[in-house]
Amino acid sequence: MSTGPVIEGIVETILYADDLPRAVAFYREVLGLRPMGGDGRRFQAFNAGGRQALLIFQRGATLEPLALPGGGVIPAHDGRGPHHLGLAITHDAYGPWVERLRAAGVAIESEVIWERGSRSVYFRDSEGNALELVTPGLWPNY
Repeated sequence: MSTGPVIEGIVETILYADDLPRAVAFYREVLGLRPMGGDGRRFQAFNAGGRQALLIFQRGATLEPLALPGGGVIPAHDGRGPHHLGLAITHDAYGPWVERLRAAGVAIESEVIWERGSRSVYFRDSEGNALELVTPGLWPNY
């Protein structure tokens, strides 16, 4: 086991969209995530709770490195889906989330009760990514 510096969490997670405006609308309107920045054509950043950000990038818009005005370069990246993202919710919020998804016309693919008592609901975003809303208890650290 390392005694050096430690990772303190995930700061940002990225998903890619073929239709960025449609994806932005899904995450803002269906999931209620608050936009934090973006340029409307290349990406949108959302507050994903705490010190975490969810970034949605237009697929193919990040295939070249991006030189930053203040110096440095963001390396090229991209991805093909569907990808998976698990979002933390409380036990008390589970039922209201399922109701909210159904009211928004979102098809629920599966609901799971895990051996430690955690619950998950699985569904797809507007781009076909597999999303999971999950209550505490899934992992030893959550």
